[in-house]
Amino acid sequence: MKKASSTESTQGESLRNHFLLAMPTLTDAIFAHSITYLCEHNEHGAMGIVINHPLEVCVEEILMHLQISADGRLRDIPVMAGGPVHMDRGFVLHRHTVREWEASLKVTDEIYLTTSRDILAAIAVEEGPEHNLIALGYAGWAAGQLEAEITDNSWLTLPADSAIIFDTPYQQRATAAAANLGVDLNLISGEAGHA
Repeated sequence: MKKASSTESTQGESLRNHFLLAMPTLTDAIFAHSITYLCEHNEHGAMGIVINHPLEVCVEEILMHLQISADGRLRDIPVMAGGPVHMDRGFVLHRHTVREWEASLKVTDEIYLTTSRDILAAIAVEEGPEHNLIALGYAGWAAGQLEAEITDNSWLTLPADSAIIFDTPYQQRATAAAANLGVDLNLISGEAGHA
């Protein structure tokens, strides 16, 4: 992965390191009730990882498929459905570590997105980043597409909080993010504005 630039979107400020909360009007199966962490957003489009939709597969199964030995401690950790693009590719969202990985994108000083096998091998033997989220696939938008969806009230946007990604159970992530705005997702309508 190339190192990211801090380029602004042609429609305004970059939403990199922001959450997208799906509004009730967004009923597409993979995005309904989702929270997506945006890793990149510029004039060319946007890319993010859905962080609250688990697949019916655990981290241990992914490692076994890749012929990486792991002990049973990874059996109960679900892999997220990161988005509909390249569902056959793995993505590891993690907090910064001193160790460098073969293919990483620095999103912020704290949060990185890594796609190389070396990080999975390290996680398998407890030498990887302690705070990580493993996903298959990602969410992608062409230039101007995300901005149009936001204008159509498909998404509520807010600055990301790493504690929601790494320290909050996946079932509570969307609610916790909305609470940061003082919003109850159960009461929100499809006509709400944006933070």
